[in-house]
Amino acid sequence: MPYVPQDVLDRIAALEREVRQLRGRAQIRPALNQILHGDVTIGEGGRLIVRDPDGTAVFQTGQTPGIGDYYTTMFRDTGVPALTIGANSYPDDDAPSQMVRMWDRNRNIIVMDDYYSDEFLGRPWMPVQLHPTERQGGYTGTNYDSAWIGTTPAHNAVLYLSLSTYANTGGGQARVVLVHDGNETELDEWDCAANQWTGRQITHPLDGLRFLSYFSLRVEHRNKSTGQNCETRVWSAYTRNTFTEDEAPDVPLEVASNARSAAPLAAAPTVEGA
Repeated sequence: MPYVPQDVLDRIAALEREVRQLRGRAQIRPALNQILHGDVTIGEGGRLIVRDPDGTAVFQTGQTPGIGDYYTTMFRDTGVPALTIGANSYPDDDAPSQMVRMWDRNRNIIVMDDYYSDEFLGRPWMPVQLHPTERQGGYTGTNYDSAWIGTTPAHNAVLYLSLSTYANTGGGQARVVLVHDGNETELDEWDCAANQWTGRQITHPLDGLRFLSYFSLRVEHRNKSTGQNCETRVWSAYTRNTFTEDEAPDVPLEVASNARSAAPLAAAPTVEGA
């Protein structure tokens, strides 16, 4: 015959067992260390921060509380930034929105976008191809001829050259010509005093060029007097990032046109409570 509780104590004991079972089951939760399906959304100014055991942030993404830029940053476990997207590297960082930068362990930027030019790489600086010709030294002509020539893809926004020309009696002249898409642009021309070296530094934005489009350079020189000779040497030839807003190159016309056509339309005004 089945057992039938006969007194209040049996009933209370049974209720206690059921309560213990329910309490135990209420404490059972699935592990919260996996997301197997769906998305995780952090919005309205929120951030995701990953910290190492000592509390140092090693990864952050979201919106900066100070500047309001959306960013992603990977830090080393020393707290030094390694890779940043957006203006978030330091509390007073004023870099353009969504600028990409890679940092070395001493907080130096080794790879980055250009600060003032959306078209070009900022760092590293890249060398420019220039090779000497037979007229580089001992040239005796009075008409311009090439002392150095070369063709290079454009990586950075600003061209820098450092040259020096020696001219004998009567002096000489030198100039630098840039060629792109069949168009020649004289970047600079200068007189070279007789019987001495004349140095020249040229800094010029790469106007009208796009990233990785090819350009050619000619360093030319000539003598002002017949029967004399001149020599030109190149000390530095590279492209670098912009230092000021004025150094940003003029973009090609088709790039400016595409940028205007790709601009988003103004959003329709929202009605409060709609």
